[in-house]
Amino acid sequence: MLNFIWIAFFTIAFIVALIKLFVFGDTQIFDQMMTAMFSLSKSAFEISLGLTGILALWLGIMRIGERSGFIDLLTRGLTPLFAKLMPEVPKNHPALGAMVMNIAANALGLDNAATPLGIKAMKELQTINPNKDTASNAQILFLVLNTSAVTLFPVTIFTYRAQMGAANPTDVFIPILIATYASTMIGLLAVATVQKINLFDKVIVSYLGGFTLFIAALLSYFSSLNQADMLTQSALISNIILFSLVMLFIAGAVIKKVNAYDAFIDGAKEGFETAIKIIPYLVAMLVAIGVFRASGALDLLANGLRHIILSLNLDDRFIDAMPTALMKPFSGSGARAMMVDTMQVYGADSFAGRLASIVQGSTETTFYVLAVYFGSVGIKNIRHAAACGIAADIAGIVAAIMVAYWFFG
Repeated sequence: MLNFIWIAFFTIAFIVALIKLFVFGDTQIFDQMMTAMFSLSKSAFEISLGLTGILALWLGIMRIGERSGFIDLLTRGLTPLFAKLMPEVPKNHPALGAMVMNIAANALGLDNAATPLGIKAMKELQTINPNKDTASNAQILFLVLNTSAVTLFPVTIFTYRAQMGAANPTDVFIPILIATYASTMIGLLAVATVQKINLFDKVIVSYLGGFTLFIAALLSYFSSLNQADMLTQSALISNIILFSLVMLFIAGAVIKKVNAYDAFIDGAKEGFETAIKIIPYLVAMLVAIGVFRASGALDLLANGLRHIILSLNLDDRFIDAMPTALMKPFSGSGARAMMVDTMQVYGADSFAGRLASIVQGSTETTFYVLAVYFGSVGIKNIRHAAACGIAADIAGIVAAIMVAYWFFG
């Protein structure tokens, strides 16, 4: 699938560029595409280098958590759920703890912490994968849950909105929660359908029901706050939880008489090796995305969608935020740039500006996660991972549009 997607990006970009050159006389189009290739390859390398320190830090901390026994404590709480969702993963396997921590980091909007934890989980799952170049059912389910994970505290989006002059930067908070919850549920349903997971099992129903009540409680609590308090408390809670986690790991190491420093160094070494391994996969994906964008193919998609919507006599205001939605599955930084551009052009408090913010927080970057997570363990055959991830993305985007009209329409 990755091979098909990669070739499709280049092929479509080349066709669009030829049309622009010979039909419209755009003599700069190939220069723009070549510039994108070189600049994105450089960016991919720089991103990988930037991940080195973060990976070393968090994989070092994870190693402390593993040796102190804290990860085991967390995984015991979710073992019944993962045993039903991922029956091929042995009970108390280290992968369970890494997956739990990754999902928690995503929920808190801690992107820098979530990526190394996710890679750690994928590497642990690879140890029990019988076909090393083919994604297992557990790896696919974890990846889809990761790419569609509920974001409880999208602080980064609040910050961008504040910088762009939004009167109430956090007024998109509840809509983002609704949209991202929808994407997560659809992603889980898609994987469960393909893998024939019984979601009506009483254990799964209990956990999903509990998670739903937890989301509802958060919605109730934060909706009672004014926007300023909501932003302050969400950021504060995220940072407190993260640093408290580090201290709990260290405290567990002290209690169990584990050498925390040596454990950290061992994990950090693994982080450095992983960052180096990611480089070729990241270069391949980001260059293809850059060429696709530079050719103008992305603009053609947006304009085509607007024509269809207008022909159906429907409100087309949401089209102005669609560049963010179209870019989101492929590039997190690209989607972020699209969101900022939309707020610059239309205003942070415009319908398009708010919708772009909701879309940005509705899901993770599916193809980036595919390239990084699967690339870190050398998986080439991704099976139904991309299809289920895209289903979650579509659900998140549709929910974002609907909730934007509901709240701000």
